[in-house]
Amino acid sequence: MRVVATSNDWVRLSFLLALLRDGGVESMILDTHTAVAEGSAGVILRRLAVATDDEAQAMRILREAGEA
Repeated sequence: MRVVATSNDWVRLSFLLALLRDGGVESMILDTHTAVAEGSAGVILRRLAVATDDEAQAMRILREAGEA
């Protein structure tokens, strides 16, 4: 797995997930439970990850959308 973005902004993460899905790249958000457990301080960022083989395509998709 490779991390392609980090954020605590659920709207942005949902947008990035949709971008990648539409581009044919499967992705997942990591650290959701840890971020929730730490409370509302926003210290722990959620990570958007893709398979290692999909990293180049994912980064291209995010760059073209102005998100990388």
